[in-house]
Amino acid sequence: MASATAVEELTEDEARAELARLAEAIQAANRAYHTCDAPEISDAEYDALKARNAAIEARFPHLKRSDSPSDQVGGPVADGFAKVSHAVRMMSLANAFEESEVAEFDDRVRRYLGLDADAALVFTAEPKIDGLSLSLRYEGGRLVQAATRGDGETGENVTANARTIADIPRRIDDAPDVLEVRGEVYMSHEDFAALNDRQAERGEKTFANPRNAAAGSLRQLDSRITARRPLRFFAYGWGEVSIPLAETQSGAIDRLAGFGFPANPLMARCDGPAEMLKTYREIEAQRATLGYDIDGVVYKVDDLDYQRRLGARSTTPRWALAHKFPAETAWTRLEAIDIQVGRTGALSPVARLTPVTVGGVVVSNATLHNEDYIAGRDAGGNPIRDGKDIRVGDWVQVYRAGDVIPKVADVDLSQRPEDAAPYSFPVTCPECGSEAIREDGDAVRRCTGGMACPAQVVEKLKHFVSRAAFDIEGLGAKLVEELHGEGWIGEPADIFTLEDRYGPGNVTLLKNREGWGEKSAANLFAAIDARRTIPLARLIFALGIRHVGESASALLARSYGDWDQFVTAMDNATVGEGPEWDRLTSIDGVGTVMATSLVTAFHQPAERAAIDRLVAHLTVEPAEQPAADSPVAGKTVVFTGTLEKMTRAEAKARAEALGARVSGSVSARTDLVVAGPGAGSKAKKAAELGIETIDEDDWLSLIGDA
Repeated sequence: MASATAVEELTEDEARAELARLAEAIQAANRAYHTCDAPEISDAEYDALKARNAAIEARFPHLKRSDSPSDQVGGPVADGFAKVSHAVRMMSLANAFEESEVAEFDDRVRRYLGLDADAALVFTAEPKIDGLSLSLRYEGGRLVQAATRGDGETGENVTANARTIADIPRRIDDAPDVLEVRGEVYMSHEDFAALNDRQAERGEKTFANPRNAAAGSLRQLDSRITARRPLRFFAYGWGEVSIPLAETQSGAIDRLAGFGFPANPLMARCDGPAEMLKTYREIEAQRATLGYDIDGVVYKVDDLDYQRRLGARSTTPRWALAHKFPAETAWTRLEAIDIQVGRTGALSPVARLTPVTVGGVVVSNATLHNEDYIAGRDAGGNPIRDGKDIRVGDWVQVYRAGDVIPKVADVDLSQRPEDAAPYSFPVTCPECGSEAIREDGDAVRRCTGGMACPAQVVEKLKHFVSRAAFDIEGLGAKLVEELHGEGWIGEPADIFTLEDRYGPGNVTLLKNREGWGEKSAANLFAAIDARRTIPLARLIFALGIRHVGESASALLARSYGDWDQFVTAMDNATVGEGPEWDRLTSIDGVGTVMATSLVTAFHQPAERAAIDRLVAHLTVEPAEQPAADSPVAGKTVVFTGTLEKMTRAEAKARAEALGARVSGSVSARTDLVVAGPGAGSKAKKAAELGIETIDEDDWLSLIGDA
């Protein structure tokens, strides 16, 4: 079941659990969709799962899993097909669901490329076909291989089947020596209906939709079956090519059309977001009459040199965006408002709804974000929903767009019960009764009970043993909850005294617990002992300090080196002032909010005592230092002024790839300043401190990019 907490209100522990759930759900969906051609959820729900996963990772980048769906494309290759390694990886596309995201896409591209707002930047826009991706490899103008996308790296060899599709040329004239044409295999509505009629007449399986029919047809082990299926093909791109096709995306597609590949006639060139959205609306208006399924519009930067500079993230190109059509909405009754308490004490309101189908999915819960949202205002006190509040008994509009968690969009006041009273948000924690306060600038109300609050202490312990923290084999969230409930562990240090208190020789033996034996107890104690030696970054992360996640913990570990230096720095730091505060906040990626939370935690007597009791049982390994295989490895670099040959984002990425730490401010610990035209206070401070300062050309020469 989906979590009912909005992304912006998730605690780190809730986010971690949600990412684990999403990874499992998306993996199952990928297998069903890409490998088995039998999707178990709707496209809208799949998009929502992916979008929620991406949103959580954006808010908590340190929680990103090693098996993150964001780093995966498609699904595994099915049995029965030979495997094909793609010469150029087949990627997926980042999704957008709101018009504002199109302007944000344009802004991101401009920032990365260093283009002014008034500089020319042309995009292409084309329908996003709801079919199956296919890569066609031509050598010497002859079709030699066809492969499905698979997981992006490896696909299925469907060459014999692809040769039966009339839209795909077997030979092309005047082609580059090597040309991989990529596109979408689909089935028209008319052909789909006729196919299902034939299937039904024969007493054979009918298909749920044209996409399933196309995918199942292309991936037949017997190509004679594929030949009887009315498959079509649209070309939208390319992979490996021995010589460039053109200088622009639109020009390259025209070239492919000249080779005989069908290209979508609705593709258009757009000068900026306004024209992109205009084309989007025009395509959306034709959606019902196209004769084939589309689920959005794809925008691409037209200039191929810009595409090359922009490059890609782990699975998606920076130069393309899929603008999905909106999800459905539905009206239903709000039956109750419940409050959930997370690891950081956040009180999150959840709407309990009369079940209703939204976008093909039955919805019974929806997030209500926070008390302001319920009251009909934003965090700044401005009205939302025209100021309409939300009350138990209301008739509410529910929608599911880019988030798997449904949201309440509107209230029908004409159907409000006469006895419906304004909702009174609790000021005490429903779990422990402690006061729940709302700090200035915080959108949520939080319980002040800390470790005295059952909702928080158990979640803190679960966080401590989680995969990215201590990761103690055999000591998972369920067992932690049980041991805490029985009074065996109350804080992290108790885990490392567990054997002394409940192991051999004690009256109450762990092995005597139901479902346990001597071997399982010994295995757990051994796993705990194995974690008595722990890397510094894992320890910092495991402490569960608010705003200090996995990525930040790694930054802190690299910056301070070992536990003693880190603790001394925290002891000597004062929030908002002093050299240790300046050093902490100069770490790129550590802001004042995180720094305040970190220093405050170490200055709380009870929390600090618990940390000391824990560390007394541990050997903390120093942070690994970067390999000294580049001239800037291990150095702290500051970029200032205007860079003329690369953008700031490109420069930072290159420096970090070479093992450097990039800081946003100059301090005594800065090793090198790269100053471009317009460098101001940072260059001046570097000169005062005697820090080496070079220009952009010297920087490129230093790192071997000149």
